[in-house]
Amino acid sequence: MALLNFKRTAAAMPAPPVNPELEALLDGYSIEVMPRTAEKVEDFRALLPEGTRVYIAHIEGTPIDDMVATAARLAADGYAVMPHFPARIIADKATLADWIARYQGEAGVDQALLLAGGPPKPLGAFHSSMQLMETGLFDKAGFKRLHVAGHPEGNRDIDPDGGDAMVMEALRWKQDFADRTDAEMALATQFAFEAAPVIAWAERLSAEGIRLPIHIGIAGPAKLQTLIRFAIACGVGPSLDVLQKRAKDVTKLLLPFEPLDILTKLAAHKAANPDFNIEAVHFFPLGGVKTNAQWAIDHGGASTRPANV
Repeated sequence: MALLNFKRTAAAMPAPPVNPELEALLDGYSIEVMPRTAEKVEDFRALLPEGTRVYIAHIEGTPIDDMVATAARLAADGYAVMPHFPARIIADKATLADWIARYQGEAGVDQALLLAGGPPKPLGAFHSSMQLMETGLFDKAGFKRLHVAGHPEGNRDIDPDGGDAMVMEALRWKQDFADRTDAEMALATQFAFEAAPVIAWAERLSAEGIRLPIHIGIAGPAKLQTLIRFAIACGVGPSLDVLQKRAKDVTKLLLPFEPLDILTKLAAHKAANPDFNIEAVHFFPLGGVKTNAQWAIDHGGASTRPANV
C-alpha cells in the first residue's frame, strides 16, 4: 500500500518552476527539419508553438519536389517556413528562379536562409550567399525575410588560417545589403556549446557595426557521441571542448547532453543587457525533432506551449 501511495504522490508532483529569463529567450524559437525527419513527425502542432519558424535544410541530393512538399505541409499547419537555398548546389539563375516560384506558388513561402552550402566545389554558377542576393530574385519576388549564416567560432572554409578577416568582410557586405533591401535580415548561426565565446562574438559584431540580429544556433538534446560527431563534421570550434571533457567522465558518457547550461547563461546575459544582439534561439534537433520540442516545452513555459494545447 505504501508503494502505491508513493507512486500516486510522485505522479502528482508539480513540474519544476520555469526560469523566467530562459522562458523569455526561448519565446519565438525556431527549429530545423529535413524532409526525411519531418516525415517522422505525425503532428507538428502537438509539438511546436503557433507560428514557429521552421527551417527546411536542403541537403545535396534532396529532390526539390520533397523540399516543396515539406514546405507546403508545414505552411498548412500554420508555421512560418524558411527553406535553405545552398548556393553551391544551385545550377544557375533559372534554377534559383524556379525554386523561388515553386516555394511561393505551392507553399506560400516568403522567407529564406541563404548560405554557401556544403560541397567544397560549386555544382553550378553560385558559390556564396552573396551571389544569390545579387541576383535580385528574392527582392523581385517580394521575400519578406532573408537570413544568412553566422559562425561564432569562425569558419575555416572561408578563413583557412583560423582568423576571421574574410568572414568579417562578408558580414559587412551583408550588413550593407540589409540596408538596401526591403527584406528583414538576421544571422542564423552554427551551433556552439559554451556561452562565453558566443557572447564575445556577438559583442564583437556590435563593435564592428554589424547590426544584423543574431538567431543563435543551439544543438538540441542528443547522445553525447551524436553531438561530437556532428560538431566535428560541422567545424564547431573551441566550445567542442565542453563535449570532449564530458566524454571523459564515464558516469555521463551515456546520458543525453542538454543545452540548459549555455541557454541559461545566454538568457541571464540577455536579461542583464536588453540591447544584446542575440534576438532568438534556433534549434538544430540532432537528437530528433520530438525530443527537442519536448525539451523546449519542459523549459520554456508559456512561450513554448504547442499550438494545439
